[in-house]
Amino acid sequence: MRWQGGRGGGGIEDRRGMGAVGTGGLGVGGVILALIGYFVFGADPSATLSAVGSGPVATQEGVRGTPADEAGRFVDVVATNVNDVWTEVFRASGESYTPPGVVLYDRATGTGCGTGQSAMGPFYCPSDRKVYLDLTFWDDLETKLGAGGEAARAYVIAHEIGHHVQTLTGASDQARRMGMQGAESGAVRLELQADCYAGVWAARAAAVSNGQVSLDPNDIEDGLNAASAVGDDTLQRKSQGRVMPDAFTHGTSAQRVRWFRKGAETGDPAQCDTFRSAQL
Repeated sequence: MRWQGGRGGGGIEDRRGMGAVGTGGLGVGGVILALIGYFVFGADPSATLSAVGSGPVATQEGVRGTPADEAGRFVDVVATNVNDVWTEVFRASGESYTPPGVVLYDRATGTGCGTGQSAMGPFYCPSDRKVYLDLTFWDDLETKLGAGGEAARAYVIAHEIGHHVQTLTGASDQARRMGMQGAESGAVRLELQADCYAGVWAARAAAVSNGQVSLDPNDIEDGLNAASAVGDDTLQRKSQGRVMPDAFTHGTSAQRVRWFRKGAETGDPAQCDTFRSAQL
């Protein structure tokens, strides 16, 4: 994947090294984050709930700018490129796009949705409109889920920013009205649309960066591999030895691959309407 020399936005909020912070209570947001940790990454929900519900009331404000380390710069360049793609998409529709915040943290941090922790993996909080990343997840993505490479990491970033797009378009509200569990639920349709949006970014990355950020066919395969690795059926089979469709929140591996591929092959966000699709 080409990204070195790409433009960074300098808007990363870096909380790494600041220590973990609790929010002093569980609340609905904390439960949601615990379920993210369980259903997406196989984390022990009791451990997640314990971390979410402990600690004093506190807030954090990280250093804003371009991180000095390569891992942080990668996030900055990729997130900036993804936001550039969506700026163009919104502009073509006569609308304006406001990028999300991107927060790098260690172990745990306060969010608008409760206390986020690394066991949950990367996530987007609609309450404060920020993407949260503990970069140790890249190791888990490769060693535990078998999806290595920069393109796989970029897919994750593009997917989470896709959730921000859904907040702006109202798709997130539509998903909540449809329900948040089950193989045909609003949650699954929301996640598959975010996968498709990640594919749209992959198709358009080079165009908005004059080739400074781009993915070749092998990179697309890495993205597809990452999408497959985080399918509900694959994760459930690994964590509990059986598949429970009624507990699906993100879609099967095959579905995630299908929708990412559709976005990558068409580059057209209009093709990502999972809410009207009869076949997921």
